Formats: sequence, structure tokens, C-alpha cells
Amino acid sequence: MSQQAAATPPNLLSPEVLASLSNLDLVARAAVHGFFNGLHRSPQFGFSQEFAEYRAYSEGDDPRFVDWNVYARTERTYIKRYLGETNTHLVILLDSSASMGYASKKNVTKLQYAKFLAATLAYLAARQHDAVGLIVFDEEVRDHRPPSSRIGRLQSVMHAIDRAEPGTGTDLSVPFERFHQYQKGRGLVAVISDFYCEPEAMLKGVQPLAYQGQDVVLFQVLDPQELEPELKESALLEDMETGEAMEVSPIFMRSRYRERIQEHLGALSKSAARANADYQLLRTDEPLDGALRNYLTFRQRRG
Repeated sequence: MSQQAAATPPNLLSPEVLASLSNLDLVARAAVHGFFNGLHRSPQFGFSQEFAEYRAYSEGDDPRFVDWNVYARTERTYIKRYLGETNTHLVILLDSSASMGYASKKNVTKLQYAKFLAATLAYLAARQHDAVGLIVFDEEVRDHRPPSSRIGRLQSVMHAIDRAEPGTGTDLSVPFERFHQYQKGRGLVAVISDFYCEPEAMLKGVQPLAYQGQDVVLFQVLDPQELEPELKESALLEDMETGEAMEVSPIFMRSRYRERIQEHLGALSKSAARANADYQLLRTDEPLDGALRNYLTFRQRRG
């Protein structure tokens, strides 16, 4: 029996199992299957396919949802709408900077975990018939797919996510500036990053999105060793983005470092609240269900 078939639905959400799957499309489908089986397909998150109403067809709508029986009787083109459809857009901002390539022990890298999450969010949005877009960035925009609900857009976004590789440094202003330049309508923005930046810099980038009417959710992806380092002897640690190195002791890592990382996380959370953005910390050794539950709750609350 294959690993995919043998896995129980909750296990399908674990990073180790997702990393064993052959492609991101399969990762997204497996994660969504595992998540909704775990919820027993609860309707509270608005994924019901119960018919709600008809809407006149407009350019750009998916022709798969045209009711051709109605067209045959009236010669007018209408789209079937279902409960749970939001008719909005989701733009994913994916950090592919050098620091996202870090992984400790047997964990997946932060970028791998971020890819799993990005692919799953894109799949969920497409399932909602939402337009899906993507910006991959480090110090520059490495890939940009404007949001669209046209046939083939999901595969285009999946391909761009799959191609993302750890790059150089991080500049959060870059994706936000690109977003402002090309995206005008109101929708959802999911930023996936380790957020190794000044909280004020993050706030400066996110606030204009809120003023523009965007609903923003921030997913901070960190390795467990970045949160609770286990160091038995002094070691030389190198910054993956700047190349700078410093010697640290186990005492420092157990005390002052942990205090500083908690201060940083607290400052990020407060800055997100000031920007009216949702914030969630994710560990690369934990299943995706917490992130997905947070995202769907956020959608429901902002909808």
C-alpha cells in the first residue's frame, strides 16, 4: 500500500508526509482532504456546494458554471452560484529569501513548509471559485502571477510556487509595492515569511493594504530550533542572508536568545494588530491544520 493511501487523514497534514508526495498539486489535495475529513466536513467554514442563486454571466467567469439548460430556454447566460462562494481574490506573498532555506534535524525547510501552505491556500481559494494570485520575493520580486479565476491559473500558481528557491536577503517593501502597483480591488492577502525584519518595517508595508481595503493574514514560519535552540557547546553561527558570523554559548542561547526571540514575536504580533492584520506563528514540525483552520476562520470573520 502506498504511503499516501496508508496515511490517515490527520497524518496527511504532517510536514513529513507532505514532503513525501510527488508534487505540490498532490500536496494541496492531500492536505485539504485530510483537513476536511478531520472536520467531518463541517459546514461552518462555508465550503457547502448547496445551490444558492443564479447570476448573469460576465467576461472572465468560468464557463464550467454556466447553466446551459437555462440558456436553452431563455437564450440568456447565467452562472450557478453556491453557498460558500465569495467571488473575491486571494494573493499569496511568498518569502523565498535565503533564511527560508533553513532546516534543523529531520524537519523540512521553512521554504518547503511555506510552499505546502501556499499551495494549499491556493487550492482552497480555487475551490471557492476565487481569483488566485502570487508574488514570490526576496530582495526582489522573483515571480508574479496576478490574481485570476481563469482555467489554468491554479496550475500556473502551483508551478510558480514549486519553482521558488532560497535566494538572497529579505525586503518586505518589494512585494507590497508590487501589490499596490497591480492590485486595486478588495480581497485577501496571505503573507508567508519568517519575518526576520523590524516589526515597524512590517507594519509600514501592511498598513497601506488595510487602508486599501485588503484583509491581511500573516503566517510566520519558523524552525523549532529558532524558537527553542538546543546547543550543548559553543558554536559559530552564520547569518544565511548576510554571511555575518558570531560565536554563541549554550547559556546565551538558553537565556538571552530566547528572551529576544520572544520579544521579537511579541512585537510582530502587536504590529500586526495595529495594522488590523491577522497573525499566526507556525512551526515546521507541526501539521498544517492550525494554519488552515486559522485561515478559514479569518475568511469567515472578514467575509
